[in-house]
Amino acid sequence: MTTTITVFADSPDRGRGMARDMPVRWALEEVGQAYSVRLVGFDELDTPAYRAMQPFGQIPVLETEGIVIFESGAIVLHIANCYSGLLPADAAARARSIGWVIAALSTIEPPIVEREAAGYAERDQDWFDARQSIMSNRIARRLAQLSARLGDRPWLDQTFSAGDLMMVTVLRRLSDDSDLDPFPNLRDYVARGEARPAFQRAFAAQRALFEARRPPPAAGS
Repeated sequence: MTTTITVFADSPDRGRGMARDMPVRWALEEVGQAYSVRLVGFDELDTPAYRAMQPFGQIPVLETEGIVIFESGAIVLHIANCYSGLLPADAAARARSIGWVIAALSTIEPPIVEREAAGYAERDQDWFDARQSIMSNRIARRLAQLSARLGDRPWLDQTFSAGDLMMVTVLRRLSDDSDLDPFPNLRDYVARGEARPAFQRAFAAQRALFEARRPPPAAGS
């Protein structure tokens, strides 16, 4: 079986492991499945051929055995359903893990991404600071709820699962900010995820692609 995922040819995350292919790479590494990547330039995202696979013109798209899937969360759940290692066998625990995948993407991530987007597009607006404060308060509220639920457990449920993979991926978007500082258990949780060998392999692969495509420094610099 050949599994291919689309990735940015020139990722704006500059090899920091923040692009949306990262959780898909990580999931494939966790279940021990090889994959290849297809580099996609920003100009290709709007082509009819690509939009036929991904109607919103985003990455990643996973192609495997005639199956085409878009949206990173859907791809991770597909991988978790096809191979052992990311979803528990117990039906109740399996349902909880799937719930955490959805919670990461629909409850924790939206205010984080909205604040990021505002920082890029709305910084010159006179209401920018007030809106950022509102977003930061929403993020803090969600993090407090998540921190309380996690407590001193290593993972959200009994063992590491797809829910943790996606939640750690989302929380890494705050790694350069101070939002996690009041919640040391969440910082430790992210660190545990990043320490997993499968994460390290996925991160190294994404980083290597950035390094390979980065132009060499100018002479004398």
